[in-house]
Amino acid sequence: MSVTLHVCTTCTTGRAVAEGDQAPGARLLAALRRAGAPAGVRIEPVECLSACDHGCNIALTGPGRWSYVYRGLDPDRHVADILAGAAAYAATADGIVPWRERPVIFRKQSLARIPPMES
Repeated sequence: MSVTLHVCTTCTTGRAVAEGDQAPGARLLAALRRAGAPAGVRIEPVECLSACDHGCNIALTGPGRWSYVYRGLDPDRHVADILAGAAAYAATADGIVPWRERPVIFRKQSLARIPPMES
């Protein structure tokens, strides 16, 4: 079963973006796509995760799983950790990755954990 890594493409990390420049969230999406999604993970853009003060932001979701929103991610430093965390998430049945198996950025930069939708 596939999970989705949502990447906010409008995140600006709280700074103005010069006209013609790419928002940091869009740069994060491009960097993740260049690196390649792990097995069972789809990388999808979203226009806003409503965590604008915390950008760059991502969310991990999957059917029957807990969902997570992570904040303050850097397109130049965190791509490998994000993909490792997404792979660990995809390997679970319920979306709960044991604490010590999560990348440090997922332990420290979690903004929300949302229960699975009921069927």
